[in-house]
Amino acid sequence: MNDKSHVSLEQHVCLVCGAAFDTGSVLLDRRLRASMERHTKTGWGLCPEQQKLADDGFVALVECDPQRSGAAGAWRMKPEQAYRTGRLAHLRRAVFAQVFKAPIDDEQACVFVESGVIEQLQAMTAPAEG
Repeated sequence: MNDKSHVSLEQHVCLVCGAAFDTGSVLLDRRLRASMERHTKTGWGLCPEQQKLADDGFVALVECDPQRSGAAGAWRMKPEQAYRTGRLAHLRRAVFAQVFKAPIDDEQACVFVESGVIEQLQAMTAPAEG
């Protein structure tokens, strides 16, 4: 049996966690051909959980492996080029600006960081053992 249809539910992929989520839109093949799967991923966005964190003033740090990413060494990495390790951290915008000594646009929800950056941040906040 053919599972394709002339309609599909649109999904985006979360920039931060990589999860697919529904956008609420329906896609239609104008020729009414059975050419689409049940769900079609059409772009990037923020899932509801990550959007809430961004709205609350957090920036997501997404750890990526530069050797496995598509644009190793590039200044600006595209989401589809990033090989995510699965490690995430969220920092308030003001803290991000202080720690990295760089401002971040209000519209920017996440940054890709190299392996080890999140561990260094955790070490900065870990209580001293004594």
